Amino acid sequence: MLTVPAGPGPFPAVVLVSDTGPHDRNATAGEYQPMGALADHLTRRGVAVLRFDDRGVGASAGDLTNASIADLTTDIQAGMNFLRTRPEIDVTRIGLIGHGEGGNVALLAAAQPLPPAFVVALAAYGLPGNTIILQQQKALLRAIGVQEPEVVAFSKYQQEMQEVVRQTPDSKKAREALVKLMRQNDASLDTTTAKNRAAELTSFRYRYFLDFNPVTRLSEVKCPVLLLNGTVDQNVAADANLSALAKALGTNRDVTSKKLPGVNHQFQGDPAEWALVNGQPRETFSAAALELIRSWIAVRAQVK
Repeated sequence: MLTVPAGPGPFPAVVLVSDTGPHDRNATAGEYQPMGALADHLTRRGVAVLRFDDRGVGASAGDLTNASIADLTTDIQAGMNFLRTRPEIDVTRIGLIGHGEGGNVALLAAAQPLPPAFVVALAAYGLPGNTIILQQQKALLRAIGVQEPEVVAFSKYQQEMQEVVRQTPDSKKAREALVKLMRQNDASLDTTTAKNRAAELTSFRYRYFLDFNPVTRLSEVKCPVLLLNGTVDQNVAADANLSALAKALGTNRDVTSKKLPGVNHQFQGDPAEWALVNGQPRETFSAAALELIRSWIAVRAQVK
């Protein structure tokens, strides 16, 4: 879906890139449509926006299951190439906005031939995949009230399972070893559940993400970059990930890194700020984030 501002062009444009997992063009989750909200905000303010269904979702063909981050880069490169054929788009002002894993996809595209004019990375990973997984698990346990000794013990157990996966390329052997380890850790765990979990841990996507290093090639990114994270993001901790990305982009002369107070991983602000619909609060993309993204792009893309 390409939305174009009113009036005469050519206009600057962006391609939106969704987070990990299957998403439609609006990244719909219940009634919340973050990419739809972002697209509407920017289009009404002079920036054309291209958004698309992920592989195998909605109107898109293909299979996301075995697609690496490098593979997904080709999808947004195709999006940029499409925009370059459109007379209403200024080919010198085409950028990328990626959320979560999509931010890493956008940054990788910026390190390759025919890069975007700018990149906005929303809650992108800065730490290695195996570290991210452990941090997400610990944050979840703490959020539900698990005590710290149990959190530490569980994290050690998860590291052991990660090492089995990384050290055993034969997936059948890895699954057998994982099931044994899981049953040793929890004798009450039934075999079917253990086998299903082992299958997930030896899947292509999990194996790929375990060894994923998000800062590789970032020294080759020369276009302007905006890095944004929310301070209450439980999936991608703001401080550690922003620092790692900013350091890797150190030779880039135009990098802006900001933390947004009270904003979560889905870029929702404080629930007290959500819009009321029929008297009930509805999840809303942070107004502060929308304005920061718009104003930063306006300067780099010279939005009229």
